[in-house]
Amino acid sequence: MRTDIFARLDREPEPPKIEIPRMSRHRVALFGGTLAFYLVIVHLVLISSWLVALDWKVMLFRPYQQWPSLHAFLDYYVVLGQRGPTAVMIASWLGWRSWRQHTLRPLLTLGAALLLLNASVGGVKYSLGRLGPHYATQIGSAELFAGGDIFPSGHTANAVVTWGILAYLATTPRARRYLSAISATVSLGVGLTTVYIGTHWLSDVLLGWAAGLLVLLALPWTEPLITRAERLILAARERWRQRGGRRARVSVPVAAGGPRPVLPLAEEHGEAATGGTETVPGLMPAGASARTRPAAHGAYPVRTERSPGVPAGSRRPSHPDRPPRGTATAPARPLSGG
Repeated sequence: MRTDIFARLDREPEPPKIEIPRMSRHRVALFGGTLAFYLVIVHLVLISSWLVALDWKVMLFRPYQQWPSLHAFLDYYVVLGQRGPTAVMIASWLGWRSWRQHTLRPLLTLGAALLLLNASVGGVKYSLGRLGPHYATQIGSAELFAGGDIFPSGHTANAVVTWGILAYLATTPRARRYLSAISATVSLGVGLTTVYIGTHWLSDVLLGWAAGLLVLLALPWTEPLITRAERLILAARERWRQRGGRRARVSVPVAAGGPRPVLPLAEEHGEAATGGTETVPGLMPAGASARTRPAAHGAYPVRTERSPGVPAGSRRPSHPDRPPRGTATAPARPLSGG
């Protein structure tokens, strides 16, 4: 019996019933409003409106010089928006939940969210090509189509998605409220931190918040694909287990120097097993039609003393220069004349 801490966690025979979020009217309305806000931000940057002027004012204010004491702490805090560290942390937690609940849905949902994030944010980043504040060349310019990749802010969007996925996968309303508040606080702080250290414009952060929220709001549309992928993966795993079990039953390992496992005569010689007695033709003396033996000894083939047609006597081959054993003859002497 297992006594470790994981013994209790492995007792659930089936995954618990988890309520999967649906694309309700409320969620559709939020998605539409967020998408409209997203398009407005892009339009204001494209026409170099007052939002671009605000970007320059914040950048020239140089917050990292106004409050230098915060720089050391915020350099570490901004890591909460980087893709690598946050993906490892969230995937570890969701992997434990997948094992605990006997379902792959948490990990597959995280994978679907990251794919949507890469496709939407990455496509806009490289299409607009905006330069960051540290690489700006003309004051008042939007710095678009110049080979950059900072609009929208990837740090901000990644923080919204990776920390918001915990609230999306929460199993109780209370946990969902608390996790939503925590993820909103973390993503808001990560976005403002990028403005403080001067790596992003303010409009980059606004668009990053909208981009991450759009991914979270669109996740219910991916639930049928997630369910289908989980069924396919579990079915493939079951087939692999069955093949491994059959292979383990067929191949019987034999230790070095150990006895050979007893196999039925039908499996050893490829013949059909018979009940009662077994007839072994070809191993009988000449003139005999068949020789039978009890079926209880069917694990070993019948071994005769001689093959058919071999005469009785010694099995040692005769030597041409030696007389047969048992005859006492004197050696031949040369004949003398006279």
